[in-house]
Amino acid sequence: MFKKISARVKKFWAAVALLSLEMFIVLVLFMSSFLLFVYMIRRVFYLRNNLFDEKVFAYLDNHVSPENNSIMLFFTFLGKHEFLIPANLLLIAYFLFIKKHRWYSIKVPAIALSSLALMFGLKHLFDRDRPLVPLLEEARGLSFPSGHALMSVTFYGLLIYIVFKGFKNKFLKWTMISLLLALIITISFSRIYLRVHYASDVIAGFCVGFLWLVICVSVLNKLEQFSQKKVNPVVQQPAVEEAKA
Repeated sequence: MFKKISARVKKFWAAVALLSLEMFIVLVLFMSSFLLFVYMIRRVFYLRNNLFDEKVFAYLDNHVSPENNSIMLFFTFLGKHEFLIPANLLLIAYFLFIKKHRWYSIKVPAIALSSLALMFGLKHLFDRDRPLVPLLEEARGLSFPSGHALMSVTFYGLLIYIVFKGFKNKFLKWTMISLLLALIITISFSRIYLRVHYASDVIAGFCVGFLWLVICVSVLNKLEQFSQKKVNPVVQQPAVEEAKA
């Protein structure tokens, strides 16, 4: 019995050793995001415990000012569809016509559209009303999870992935990643400050966005690898044979 357990433990650690540091970090964050999302669902919908959300609102009440309102409205705009739709289109055009990276031009709309569908699906599934008293103006739609948080994580998170994979200059790479992370956090925080989302909505949006981004990138990368190994040689074969003839 002990030998069997010992052998399984050794196999487990051998599998872990094969993972790169990058993959290990992503795996830990993936599992943490999943558990945190489940915890938020249990706290909000099963236990009906809104104490955390109320404490966050009470704390932010002391920091409301016209200047902060303007700042938060600016950052919340960067997570709205009025900004994200043209931003996605520009990114697709960049990879189609300038960078000429076909698979990135596929990944951008695939992640954007699937994230949008997931967001609406989850909102209607949980059917949570928004906070009763918004700070400036009322927001339409349902509250859980935060669409701004979810869509910001998938869009700007994809940019982080592109920067991480594509930038060779380490200083520039980590500077860009840090700025994009700060942007995601600030956009999401703006929704709590403006009282159009509860803090639990935003945390749930973070978690779902990260989970979906990892799943989408993994699946699309597999499809890209399959295309390069199976599809491209078949497509290119007639041209090669013709050239030989």
